[in-house]
Amino acid sequence: MILQGLFRLGRGDAKGIGEFSGTPEAFSASLAPLIAFPLVGALITAVGGDWKAALIALLSRVCAVLALPVVTYEFARLYGKPHLWLRTATALNWCFWLVLPAILVAAFLGSVLVQAGFLLGRAEMLVLGLIGLYLLWNRWFVFKAGLELNIWRALLMLAASLAVTGFFAMLPWLAGLPLPGVDMTSLP
Repeated sequence: MILQGLFRLGRGDAKGIGEFSGTPEAFSASLAPLIAFPLVGALITAVGGDWKAALIALLSRVCAVLALPVVTYEFARLYGKPHLWLRTATALNWCFWLVLPAILVAAFLGSVLVQAGFLLGRAEMLVLGLIGLYLLWNRWFVFKAGLELNIWRALLMLAASLAVTGFFAMLPWLAGLPLPGVDMTSLP
């Protein structure tokens, strides 16, 4: 049912929200992998000797993951639809994984663009931008379908969710940790 719901919501079918359960167990199952990956990343960083960075990064990522359900709950309550928040939050958590097929489609599209004469850097920027727009649209659509909102209320929820999750995602750098970088000199 989850894959059917993802497929339906991913292509703009509002009935896909019905494929998700609004139970605490379903919500916990949707949340588990979103917590597990930051935990593993923090453990790897901690084993590398940087406990402070590991702890701050873990806390910021867990807060960012948990902020979306909190925003969903508060807006559902504000709009008089608290009975719909848990199913909507569950669907939003699962929809995070739509990034994987989006990346595959973007890689194909990027290669077509490069073959058509686009510069590699421009093709990358274009397809990354398209992925970002698609994921923003998807979050907006899940808010709209899940809480049965009009376009503007769902847009307001999208803006609020981006502000709150963005704040928590930026927290490590606000705390003075260096921005992540890729050291290309160590690659073969």
